[in-house]
Amino acid sequence: MRWSDVRLTARQFHPSNYVRYGYNHPVNIEAESLLPLTPATFHILVAVADEDRHGYAVIKDVAARTRGALKLSPGTLYRSIDRMVQQGLIREISTRPARDMDDERRRYYRITAFGREVALAESRRLALMLDLARKKGLAPRKA
Repeated sequence: MRWSDVRLTARQFHPSNYVRYGYNHPVNIEAESLLPLTPATFHILVAVADEDRHGYAVIKDVAARTRGALKLSPGTLYRSIDRMVQQGLIREISTRPARDMDDERRRYYRITAFGREVALAESRRLALMLDLARKKGLAPRKA
């Protein structure tokens, strides 16, 4: 199965249910099954972890947080967002800021409970990798 085949139902927005070719099939998806995350996916989840953001705000947040080491292009961002919505990691929200502070073309995104679970699993995976690298002298020791 490819993720492009996955379509979430409107009734239950969670990747444990999807619609494929008009039939509902329950699927057990564990957070760890999506690991490792791409850098773009992980950084998008981190960007929307504490507040809802529109696409350009995600791009700016990622660039600022990585001190310019990762600059998401609009194409990468929106392809990633489309896939992440299908996977149930984030969702588009209809709540908007005040009209004078907003552009009606913007689409805002929020992390889901499953998205938070996946981000935590990826954080644990990365921490374990860093610990292994430190034990082999391949990473600086904790300060």
